[in-house]
Amino acid sequence: MKTNYFTPLVRMHRRGFSAFVLATCSFFTLINTGSAQDSGTGENINKKWAISQFGEPRHIDGLTHWPYVNPNAEKGGSIVMSDFGSFDTLNFYVLKGDWPNSIGAVYDDLMVSSDDEIDALYGLIAESVEYPDDKSWAIFNIRPEAKYHDGEPILAKDFVFSLNTIKENGRPFIKSFYMEVVSAEALEDRRLKFTFSTVNNMKPITIAAGLSPLPVHYWEGKDPTAPNLEPPLTSGPYRIKSLEAGRSITYERVKDYWAKDLPIKRGLHNIDEIRYEYYKDLTVEFEAFKAGEIDFRQETSAKRWMTEYDLPQIEDGTIIKAEVPSKKPRGMGGYFFNLKRDKFKDLRVREAIMTMYDFEAIQRTLLFGQYKRINTNFPNSDYGAKGKPTPAEIAILTPFADQLLEGTLDKEFVPPKTDGSGRDRRTTRKALSLFKQAGWELKNNQMISSETGEQFQLELMTGYPEAQRTALPFIENLKKIGIDASIRLVDSSQWRVRVHDSDFDLFVAGYNFFPPPGSELRNYYGSESAEVRGGNSGGIRNPVVDALIEQVVEAKDLETLQNATRALDRVLLWNHYAIPAYYNDEVWIAYRDRFGRPDRAPTYKIGFPSTWWIDSAKDQKMQ
Repeated sequence: MKTNYFTPLVRMHRRGFSAFVLATCSFFTLINTGSAQDSGTGENINKKWAISQFGEPRHIDGLTHWPYVNPNAEKGGSIVMSDFGSFDTLNFYVLKGDWPNSIGAVYDDLMVSSDDEIDALYGLIAESVEYPDDKSWAIFNIRPEAKYHDGEPILAKDFVFSLNTIKENGRPFIKSFYMEVVSAEALEDRRLKFTFSTVNNMKPITIAAGLSPLPVHYWEGKDPTAPNLEPPLTSGPYRIKSLEAGRSITYERVKDYWAKDLPIKRGLHNIDEIRYEYYKDLTVEFEAFKAGEIDFRQETSAKRWMTEYDLPQIEDGTIIKAEVPSKKPRGMGGYFFNLKRDKFKDLRVREAIMTMYDFEAIQRTLLFGQYKRINTNFPNSDYGAKGKPTPAEIAILTPFADQLLEGTLDKEFVPPKTDGSGRDRRTTRKALSLFKQAGWELKNNQMISSETGEQFQLELMTGYPEAQRTALPFIENLKKIGIDASIRLVDSSQWRVRVHDSDFDLFVAGYNFFPPPGSELRNYYGSESAEVRGGNSGGIRNPVVDALIEQVVEAKDLETLQNATRALDRVLLWNHYAIPAYYNDEVWIAYRDRFGRPDRAPTYKIGFPSTWWIDSAKDQKMQ
């Protein structure tokens, strides 16, 4: 399944009834566990099988299976999916190399999220978690039945090794999540303790709950930081069956998967074999789908969706085309400046360049009116700023009043808007005025620096052909005001290296956040991360941004966190660190009619392939 091109190219045989009863009973044993006094310390200890950063999980009182699965779904069959780009490593922990987007299918975590809830987690490898009222530490109790694919048990020391590997050698983005996790300790084989640098904050516990184990007995004598193509030993519902570097990777369902009878796994992972074929040409990829070589496709091109799906297979029902509303929170998508380059350090230059981005004309001519303009760093969510600042947001921002840009405290941020004609002279005049204020002037159709006499040059870098197509009008508009502007299309590995090295003027990307937003914001926007390769590649260094990120991370309740993210959002927007582009509040999918689906999809995902299955009757008709 392709990623959206405003997303970095980056990171899924039944037993008898008695086995299910045993698994269900052991699962439900934890439901009524509340809190107890620790005789050694006098602390009140909470013991739970399901947790949430704010409030209570929806299924805290019981679960037989997720409401968005069919617990009796058929198992079996094989499918082929596609991905864009390439891969040369299976190690996503470190910066080196490109890994498959699908690699998460082979891993298990201590706890697993619900696709119907924003921040709820339920015990997977961990059957329960214990923590004191001040949340300064947490102990995860590992299920005795949890095991790797070689049959060896999952032990606490494996998580200690995993955390230490991340902290010592992990890529900055992953490291940023674990900043508040001070250490991990194996108290016993199946009792794992994390100590946190914070108190009265649930977020670090939920972060620790998302850790996957690295089996010590497998990695002993190996370098876990080296890029490699040897399928790792893992414990998840799938394992890697075969691969051809850069071209394909095949996963097979683990039929004796240790967790398959747990309520949180019933009805999931129904397809026996999933193969991903990699393409570097989007047209070839689409032709492969039309030819029946690919079973499922998520479309990200408005042009293709609106003009190229007039297929006989859709007419005869062998291919299903659907537009699925999406409630999934998004992050900022668009064009990100490199503030490490002097020419972008002047706010007026960044604002002038953003002014020349004519979304209304692009929406009309290239996007078929199908997208929404991004006007926040947290679109499609409850965390972004809307309208004028609220009293609560003003209260957060007021201590920084002397460091804020005009408008931040009293106005709504609205991206420049044109009449959609593609010839709106108002935006051109405004851009020229801003450039002149910043020391640049249009002379002989060239934007010239009054200080050096050199023409302003700008290269926009992308790793996705569709982004190149939709950015062309923007580049042409920049040329109209005398900028020597161009687009550079690179492959995924070049894109990654150049972003990590801050070797770009503007780059096309999307900053996903993980609701509720938290420590990942440091990696995207924090000053300290700007000094780290692979961190804040845009070079944002703003003490107000740093302070507001910490307020987000330290928020003790949802309302406080939302007010902090909205205040942060305003500061980021008014500083014009990025040119907001657009997003889609629908997911466009097309697939061969050989699948069964649950009665409903999860709230925040489409459910494919984890909740779907191959319908044998339909599949027979497709032969």
